[in-house]
Amino acid sequence: SGLPPAFLDVGSAETFRDEVVAYASRIWQAGGVAELHVWPGGFHGFDGFAPQAAVSRASRAAQTEWVRRALGQG
Repeated sequence: SGLPPAFLDVGSAETFRDEVVAYASRIWQAGGVAELHVWPGGFHGFDGFAPQAAVSRASRAAQTEWVRRALGQG
């Protein structure tokens, strides 16, 4: 508890997917705020390996929008 809002995203094929989802669940259970995205087909580092892929662009757009909202700009 007492954590700031969190943005969590992970690929569905990511090695640590279940841990990220569990972490988001623990934040919610503690009354915290977390936004979780699980990107279909995404693997560890997918947005770096394939930055022009549709899933990478969608991931970056979601991250950017979350930061804008967090800063009160969106």
